[in-house]
Amino acid sequence: MKNFITQFSRLFVGILFIISGLIKLNDPLGFSYKLDEYFSEPVFNMPFFVPYSLAIALFLVILEVVLGVMLLIGYKSKLTIWLLLLLIIKFTFLTFYSAYFDVVKDCGCFGDALHLTPWQSFSKDIILLFFILILFFNKKLIKPLFANKIQNILFFASIVLCSFMGYWVLNHLPLKDFRPYKVGTNIRTSMEIPDNAPKSVVEMIFIYKVNGVDKEFTEKDLMSLPEGATFVDRKDKIIVQGYQPPIHDFKLELEGQDNTDLVLSKEKALLVVAYDLEKANPEAMQKLDKTYKEASAKGYYVAVLTGSPNDVIESTKKKYGLAFDFLFCDATALKTIERANPSFVILNYGTVAQKVHYNDINDLNL
Repeated sequence: MKNFITQFSRLFVGILFIISGLIKLNDPLGFSYKLDEYFSEPVFNMPFFVPYSLAIALFLVILEVVLGVMLLIGYKSKLTIWLLLLLIIKFTFLTFYSAYFDVVKDCGCFGDALHLTPWQSFSKDIILLFFILILFFNKKLIKPLFANKIQNILFFASIVLCSFMGYWVLNHLPLKDFRPYKVGTNIRTSMEIPDNAPKSVVEMIFIYKVNGVDKEFTEKDLMSLPEGATFVDRKDKIIVQGYQPPIHDFKLELEGQDNTDLVLSKEKALLVVAYDLEKANPEAMQKLDKTYKEASAKGYYVAVLTGSPNDVIESTKKKYGLAFDFLFCDATALKTIERANPSFVILNYGTVAQKVHYNDINDLNL
């Protein structure tokens, strides 16, 4: 029985680590954005790690997959199980911190393929910790499946293949798009809220300064405010999250006017997604004018979608000699549409027809 439970734990943990790692390796930039949240001031306040978020993300997801492979084939089992234990302890701490302090809404454990609430993520990690502890106390039962030479080949092959996959998706597109803007999606339909959709339950929280300290009060607490309390701010706390459509933050503005419907009503639209113009690939930006002329000659409406401020937009137009529309959109929404900066998206009456990384601009099907 002990051997059966140990081998089941081995399969369960190994397969889950490989699946979780591959999903994140499919979109390492997305996972790096999640790490940015953990490094931000409201969470752990470690901004010095932000420039290295992508490198850390790649290292963690490759490590996750390789450890899963090592466990399944029984390669250096003692080292593998120790590393798995340390990794799951770290993940469990992070998910508990996110859930208890309500700071990171989705840990990104399974990327955009499966969204878990903070408490669901924590529960998942507790279950994994339980099975890894079984492996830890029964390390001697984890035997290698193959001879040493084959074990070594499989180990190094997993590292090489994972590294190549990371390189490929960073320089092209994810092998599988799990995001709400994937090809075939109608953006307008994905923004609609059904009439019978559950509504959010929201509680108003009032912040008052009491004896020099900011304190939070609910609406019913206002009748018993301490003497001398001064109002500071008010915020809404979501008690129960209602229905949220797959796309809920797609709004395009031109000089303060909402142009979303105008763009979604175009039969042919080519949108250049550049969430941050100052970080956009300069070689790709130099090709925009040529791409604009080719697309407009074929009847396309062409616009750049960006979260950059007006002064950056104007300097970018001048630098690259661009005379077409630059529409403002929330940067987080643009990062969700496509990770590459810039990337190219073709819409047909609001339906995503094609998405292209700037390295593959010649593949645009105009």
